[in-house]
Amino acid sequence: MIRDLELLRTEDFKSKVRQCIHCGLCLEACPTYAVFGTEMDGPRGRVALMRAASEGKVGLEDFREALAPHIMLCLVCRACETACPSGVQYGALVEMARVVVEHNRTPGLAERFLRWLGTQQLMPRLGLLKMIARLMWLYQVIGLQHLVRALNFLPKTLGAMEGILPPIVPRFADYRRPAPATATRRGTVFFFAGCIQEAFLAQVNQATIRVLQHNGYQVCTPQAQTCCGAPHLHLGDLETARKLARRNIDAFLAQEGECEAVICNAGGCGLTLKEYPHLLADDPIYAPLASKFATQVKDVTEFIADHFHVPPRGEVKARVTYSDSCHLRHGQKVVKQPRELLKGIPGLQYVELQFPDRCCGSAGVYNIAQVDTANEVLDAKMADIAATGADLIVTSNTGCQMQLIAGVRRAELKAKVMHVVEVLDLSYRYSGSGSHDVGSREEDSSQALANENPTAR
Repeated sequence: MIRDLELLRTEDFKSKVRQCIHCGLCLEACPTYAVFGTEMDGPRGRVALMRAASEGKVGLEDFREALAPHIMLCLVCRACETACPSGVQYGALVEMARVVVEHNRTPGLAERFLRWLGTQQLMPRLGLLKMIARLMWLYQVIGLQHLVRALNFLPKTLGAMEGILPPIVPRFADYRRPAPATATRRGTVFFFAGCIQEAFLAQVNQATIRVLQHNGYQVCTPQAQTCCGAPHLHLGDLETARKLARRNIDAFLAQEGECEAVICNAGGCGLTLKEYPHLLADDPIYAPLASKFATQVKDVTEFIADHFHVPPRGEVKARVTYSDSCHLRHGQKVVKQPRELLKGIPGLQYVELQFPDRCCGSAGVYNIAQVDTANEVLDAKMADIAATGADLIVTSNTGCQMQLIAGVRRAELKAKVMHVVEVLDLSYRYSGSGSHDVGSREEDSSQALANENPTAR
């Protein structure tokens, strides 16, 4: 049990907060500073609050009452890290501060139940998540979702959870056997399927595997893998995140044979996997294993851009813009690769956003925990998207994709939201068979592909 402010008073934490030189270059990059315009709701102010706590200038009661709300309003998008000239490790700082916040507060009964259900029972258990996804598919196809959204009677938190529910295709691939390369074989990769992604956006995972197969890679999906632990870190549950990290490391390192890379297609999950060495730094057994594992993790766009052996030739007609995953852009520093892949697809007209580095408001579970602020951030993102005139919005993260689907509905735009690999997959599918207009039919192209996937069940 972490009591008082001990975690913020270690020499390591103190040295990290002292890196901030208070220049303010982070403020313009911060989404919550843009919403509130207050110093304490920008990175510089939050670092000052954390420094005060680390130096004993703020006691526990003041921390809980005055500081904690500002810490919890942070999206942890890490845009400030990209803007910072001093290399402040803001993500690590706010992560530790949130752990202290969570261990020194008592959530209400409803919040405790939702957290227990979501993070302890569902996310680590993919079978249960898939069952929920099938029920949500039924809820959609019988028209109940339309009625619920029209009446708008759900409490705020439940309404936010329902609002980001994407159109579901309850057909899941059988990962028990490797998916063989469909071009000249160049190696084997291991695939991190995720939890929410596999349950609610399964077509993205299936498209990912097909794109890797097209480029000559056999794809193996370890069966013992589980949630990456990112939602638990967002909520300050450090111990559960560590348990999940150990389980994933065991699952992937137990696989036989040579592996080119561990492929992840969700920016937030990938960053968490790459930061397992930090998460398990104090574990004498798993620290070296975490380092070995993390060096193998690659975002799918990062890997494909370097191993683009068979570029797609099918024409996909669309005006497209790309909305960065914050954790992919600011955490993993993968910025050019998704854009290069999109620009290489015949028929696509690429238009850049005015503020491509701004968060969409998803931020893990932020759009459920901080609904009003998340919606303000989302509205700004959708206005930026609308200005491009794009009829196809492309992203590279599970939460972002769900948030942007909700944003399209909220902003009343006529645009589709797809993952980078889904668009690549479409182009491969239409190679040698004319062109495809993304807006030519109402059924989402990725759903059509999922329905035709021979490995789905």
